[in-house]
Amino acid sequence: MLTALLFDLDGTLTDTDTLHLQAFRQLLNEHDGRELTQAQFDAQVSGRANGQLFAELFAGASPEQCQALADRKEALFRSLSPALQPLPGLLRLLDYANTSGMGICVVTNAPRLNAQHMLGAMGLAERFQHVVVADELARPKPDPLPYLTGLQHLNAEAGQALAFEDSLPGIAAAHAAGIFTVGVATTQTPERLMAAGAGLVIDDFEAPALWALLAKRVEAS
Repeated sequence: MLTALLFDLDGTLTDTDTLHLQAFRQLLNEHDGRELTQAQFDAQVSGRANGQLFAELFAGASPEQCQALADRKEALFRSLSPALQPLPGLLRLLDYANTSGMGICVVTNAPRLNAQHMLGAMGLAERFQHVVVADELARPKPDPLPYLTGLQHLNAEAGQALAFEDSLPGIAAAHAAGIFTVGVATTQTPERLMAAGAGLVIDDFEAPALWALLAKRVEAS
């Protein structure tokens, strides 16, 4: 039975990586004149939680300094994203889930302020029953804990769910939680998403392969 859909946020509900890259570039330039290439961002930054990431980016900084830098970066991101567009087909999928009685949940490595901002900027703040923020848990993605927590919120088993992810840490987390994971190819190549554990890769939520999968899962239930 398919009873639950779990969604990453950045790069999955809306394509925000370009804005995050801009924010990181501005922060690094302000801090010590460093540059950040697209390739470095894709390989080292995209999809990761801020805790370990900022400790690596600013080696030698205290935890308090790293938190202040992370707060500055996220404030820059929010200033760059007053309005955001949902990925094509997302509203159709959310309507389908609602009509079918499926639970839906956001599972994100983003801070809660960002999650609230982004859902509001897309006009989706009222659409999600639960928002799981990895920073508020013991372990972020790529650990499966955020997705296991999302399943608990929805009273669903892994076999009853689909997860949607665009990043390699996110794919790894959902796959490790035992959830069939749909990779969204906004930030990574289909090949890398499949290698990380995606069972299907789509460009957006209008993909015929996604709707065929949904029909198959619902019919099987």
